[in-house]
Amino acid sequence: MKIHQNVHILDWNKMKGIMPVIIQHYISGIVLMHGYMTLEAFLQTKKTKIVTFFSRSKQRLWVKGEVSKNYLNVIKITTDCDGDVILVLVKPSGFTCHLKRISCFLDNESLYSTLYNLEKIIESRKFSINSKSYIKNLYHLGINRITQKVGEEAVETIISVFDKNINHFIDEVSDLIFHLLILLHYKNLELYIIIKNLKKRIYSL
Repeated sequence: MKIHQNVHILDWNKMKGIMPVIIQHYISGIVLMHGYMTLEAFLQTKKTKIVTFFSRSKQRLWVKGEVSKNYLNVIKITTDCDGDVILVLVKPSGFTCHLKRISCFLDNESLYSTLYNLEKIIESRKFSINSKSYIKNLYHLGINRITQKVGEEAVETIISVFDKNINHFIDEVSDLIFHLLILLHYKNLELYIIIKNLKKRIYSL
């Protein structure tokens, strides 16, 4: 359930004043880290929209990113059916892990997070100085070339439907999605906007 103003949804007494907290990326769904909050830390998190934990070792509040500046910007706070754990969906400012990893958990990448990571690479190529980058060159050639490539890949995908080699079809669909992502980012859009739009259509199907 989503937490609004009513903090009493959370069973602080059951958890003896310290609530376990799961931090999850709001788009990719990757679990980034685990921590703890007291009521004070929870209220500060809600107020500042930046995750604040309670350090059990130091016995004080600490803002995630207070040293590294890699803050966890709050998108949504929710809890489970028993109200004894907090789930915070966040947009990280940088690496979550002190070892300069996206997540503090190892081998935590889901298949769907691959699309998100691919988007980050595509976006970064806009400002890349690497002249050998295929994506960078497409950006340089402009919208006409990008839309031409999308059209070519769409046609090749349709043709591959009739190919007995299913791997050929898979490759062509992958190429089409890849170039559609490039087109989206050329228009300063991200895949999550398309997903939100598709979500609206689910209820009318």
